[in-house]
Amino acid sequence: MNLEKEDVPRDLKGNAFDLPVDTEHKAKKIKLLSFARPHMRAFHLSWMSFFVSFLSTFAAAPMIPVIRNNLDLTKPELGNAGIAAVTGTIFCRIAMGVVCDTFGPRYGHAFLMLGTAPAVFGMALADGSISFLLCRFFIGFSLATFVATQFWSSVMFNGKIVGTANATTAGWGNLGGGVTQFLMPVIYTGLLAYGPPFQAWRMAYFVPGSCQMLLGMVILFFAQDLPDGQYRECIKAGEMAKPNSLKIFLQGVKNYRMWCMVLTYGFCFGVELTMNNIISPYLFDQFDLNIEIAGALGSLFGLMNLFARSLGGLASDLTAQKYGMRGRLWALWIMQTLEGGLCIVLGRLYTTLPGTLVCMIMFSLTVQMAEGASYGVVPYISKRALGICSGFIGAGGNAGSTIAQAIFFKGAYSTQDGITYMGVMIVCVTLLVIP
Repeated sequence: MNLEKEDVPRDLKGNAFDLPVDTEHKAKKIKLLSFARPHMRAFHLSWMSFFVSFLSTFAAAPMIPVIRNNLDLTKPELGNAGIAAVTGTIFCRIAMGVVCDTFGPRYGHAFLMLGTAPAVFGMALADGSISFLLCRFFIGFSLATFVATQFWSSVMFNGKIVGTANATTAGWGNLGGGVTQFLMPVIYTGLLAYGPPFQAWRMAYFVPGSCQMLLGMVILFFAQDLPDGQYRECIKAGEMAKPNSLKIFLQGVKNYRMWCMVLTYGFCFGVELTMNNIISPYLFDQFDLNIEIAGALGSLFGLMNLFARSLGGLASDLTAQKYGMRGRLWALWIMQTLEGGLCIVLGRLYTTLPGTLVCMIMFSLTVQMAEGASYGVVPYISKRALGICSGFIGAGGNAGSTIAQAIFFKGAYSTQDGITYMGVMIVCVTLLVIP
C-alpha cells in the first residue's frame, strides 16, 4: 500500500492530483464538473475571467440606441468608440504574453480584472463622445485576459487534449460577447423602474464592474499558476529556470509561423469582435426592432461559443491524430474559408430577417470553429515562447477587428456592404495557412 501511495503523482506541496496526469503533471482528461485545484480550477477561472471581460467590453453595443441619444453621438463617433474598444488591448495582449512567461497567468488575470474595473464603473460618468471613447478604450484592455487564458490551459493540459481545452476555455469566455447582448438590455429595462433611461444605462454598468472585482480577487488568492505550484515556488524548488524575458521575446518574434497565425487569427477572432460591436445596432436599424429584441437576436452570434469553438478544437485534435500538424492546418483552412463565404452571403441577405438570422448563426459557427482550430495550432509554434506567441496572435485578433471596423464600418459603406467586403478579405487572408 505504501508503495502505491509513493507512485501517485504529487505537486510541490505533496498534494495528489485530482485528474490523471502525464510526466509533466499536465492533465490527460477534462472533468467539467470539477473545480479541483490546480487543473480544473485554472480551467474554470480562466474562462470566467475572459467571459467577464467580454461582458464589460461589449456592454455598450446593445444599449447604443439609448447611449447615442443621451450623449448625442454621431455614427463616426460610435464607430471610433467601437474601434477603441478592441484597439486598446492590442499592445496589452503582447505585454500579457511577457507577463505570463515571466510572472505567471494568475497575476495576468488578476491585474486585468482589477485594473480595468475602474473604467467600467467610470462609464456611469461619461458625458460626451471623448469620455465614452476613453472608457471603452480602457475597458477593452481586459480582453487581454485571452492570452492568460490560453497560456494557462496550455500549461495545465496534455498535448492530446490541449486543442479542446484551449478552445473550450476561450469559447466559453467568448460567450460573454453573446450574453451581454441580451443581459445588458434586460438589466437596463429593470433599472427603468428606479430612474429615467439616461440614468438606467449608467447604473447597468455596475453589474459587470462588480463581477470584475470579485473574480480578480478569487483568482489572485485561490488559483495556481502551474500544475506543481506557483511560479515563484517552482523557481525556488528548481523545477523551472528563472525566465529571461528578452530572450523569450526574441525567440517568439523571429518565428515566421507566428506571424502567419497573427494575420489569419485577425480574421476569425477579429471578425467576432467586429460582429459583437455591430450586430445588435444593425438589426435594430435595418429591421426596425426594439432594443430588447435586437439585443436578444444579436446575442445568438456570441452564444454559439457555448459549443462551436470547442468543436473547432476537437476537430483539430482529431485530424492531428491521423495527419499530424498538416491535418490541423487543413482543418483551420476549411473552417475559415467557409466563414468567409458565409460572411459574403450574410451581407447580401439584408432584406430578409429570417434569412439574415439563419445565415448569421451558420456564419457564427464557422467563425468560432476557426478560432478553436487556430489555438489547436498555437501551442506547437514555440514551446519556450508560448506566452509571446499567444500574446501576438491574440493581439492579431484585435488588430484584425480594428482594421475591419476602420475600413468597412465607419460610414464609407453601408453595414451590409461592409459585411460582404469583410467576407472577401477573410477568404483571401486564410490562404496563408494552406499547408
